Amino acid sequence: MENDLNKIIRLAASNAVKELFNADNANVQLQKTRKDFVGDITLVCFPLTSISKKSPEETGNAIGEYLKTNIAEVKDYNVVKGFLNIEMTTAFWLNSFDQIVATEQYGIAPSNGKVVVVEYCGPNTNKPLHVGHLRNMFLGYSIAEILKANGYKVHKVNILNDRGVAICKSMLAYQKWGNGKTPESVGLKADHFIGDFYVSFGKEEKKQIDALIAEGIDPKEAARKAPILLEAQTMLQKWEDGDAEVRALWQLNNKWCLQGHQQTYDSLGIDFEKNYAESDYYLSGKQIVKDGVKSGAYIHEDDGSIQVDLTDDGLDKKVLLRKDGTSVYLTQDLGVAEARYKDFGMDKSIYVVGDEQNYHFKVLQLALQKLGKSYADGIYHLSYGMVDLPSGRMKTREGTVIDADELVAEMLTVAEQRTKESGKLDDLNEEEGKDLYRKIGLAALKYFMLKVGPKKRMLFNPEESIEFVGDTGPFIQYSYARIQSLLRKKTIESYEISDIHPLSIELIKVVYSFPEKLAEAGSNYDPSIIANYAFDLAKAFSKFYGDVPIIDNENKDITNFRLTLCNQVAKLIKLNLGLMGMEVVDRM
Repeated sequence: MENDLNKIIRLAASNAVKELFNADNANVQLQKTRKDFVGDITLVCFPLTSISKKSPEETGNAIGEYLKTNIAEVKDYNVVKGFLNIEMTTAFWLNSFDQIVATEQYGIAPSNGKVVVVEYCGPNTNKPLHVGHLRNMFLGYSIAEILKANGYKVHKVNILNDRGVAICKSMLAYQKWGNGKTPESVGLKADHFIGDFYVSFGKEEKKQIDALIAEGIDPKEAARKAPILLEAQTMLQKWEDGDAEVRALWQLNNKWCLQGHQQTYDSLGIDFEKNYAESDYYLSGKQIVKDGVKSGAYIHEDDGSIQVDLTDDGLDKKVLLRKDGTSVYLTQDLGVAEARYKDFGMDKSIYVVGDEQNYHFKVLQLALQKLGKSYADGIYHLSYGMVDLPSGRMKTREGTVIDADELVAEMLTVAEQRTKESGKLDDLNEEEGKDLYRKIGLAALKYFMLKVGPKKRMLFNPEESIEFVGDTGPFIQYSYARIQSLLRKKTIESYEISDIHPLSIELIKVVYSFPEKLAEAGSNYDPSIIANYAFDLAKAFSKFYGDVPIIDNENKDITNFRLTLCNQVAKLIKLNLGLMGMEVVDRM
């Protein structure tokens, strides 16, 4: 949606071209003025030279002079190499600010009637969540909230990878070495309890593989013939056959692991409307594949497998059902996609999954398009890069996987240390302190992971993320807390004002740009745009706060205006942090 500034200049520039050069339907191209030039909006003159029959600079000066003379909101202009930079008046910005203050939920779009399903997290039910899941969850939650703010009806869903040989590995390990233990009996969080058995399986498997290699067996063959792996494969077959004992063990292990995962979700403020379990949809996926053969969309190969031929689409043939009739991961995804459409009738499906699955989602979309599914065109893979941490900075499990719960706990500890070092909040009781450290620690973690564009691989540095100054979540929270301190000192009253400090104008400009940034974040599926905007807003406020007296001013109108401006900034900080799953704090 075009803002008022663009509308005013676009219409005025079109009129200028008509009057100055006797031409209709001018190609008016506008863009934001570069930071190193004076101006609020820039008109690109090059497309108009064929009409004006003048150089870009001459064209710009002619239009600029017209705007300055005929448009009351235009204060001045300058032309730099064919770019007309237009500066708006103080009255324009004051009027715009009055409209912003009068607008409930400024920047939030009305309903557009579109439905979006956002899938994120996607854990295996045999181990705890790790740092990669954190980035996934923060991206998924944030893009869902951003799309809501852009007018979409959003459904947040999770996919549970709860079947397969990997799940049977932890089940088999528990069967062998569990000895009736429970998470409660050993005092472990339930998903960590299950994850330890998965690790135990891996250690025993490696031991057996090494023994086979020592006997002269080829390493690849040894990896396939480890006795404990063969046992796990046998257990999977029993699961497929509906063996009562194996199914009971599976349900117990899954229950424990999912209980642990839910505790992590709750601690992070992550929610889902619905969970889709792979075990519930792999059979319906198989039926979709078989129906695809009947319709001619898929091919029954001579070896007994069913495949989709994507060679005309620049890919290759992809197996949908193995020759023994067992499903592949894509089979289940077909079943889940169909179920979701029945549940929600979505216009768009966003899958938040790491970039190693780029090929998979190309295949999924094409496979559904071959079936003529109306929802296939709406599939979008929100691909993201891996998260790295400085070596030795955090504890790891088996030296490779950074445990999510451990990382979160460490962040809260660091938040507590930093807050206590400031010495400003010694009067907090224990409960208030814990709540504050949680909010600060989680904001540090979430913001640091969201401020980087999703497609980029990122390095997460816990120490840097928790700083109270600079490009961090706590710095943005601190700006909000400062404003709350001001608002506790004085009640805002009405004001009449016609002239304001230049830094007030600069801050209003940042506030004014929020709807544009929100729309951009939604159309690009990129929460980093919101993160960077929130930082820019906090940074502009910090400069305003440091250089402009807010309450200590003899002029009541100026004081009330500046407090109103601060209050509007606070509302936007709270809104933007909320779009990223973070909370504000009143004191820091």
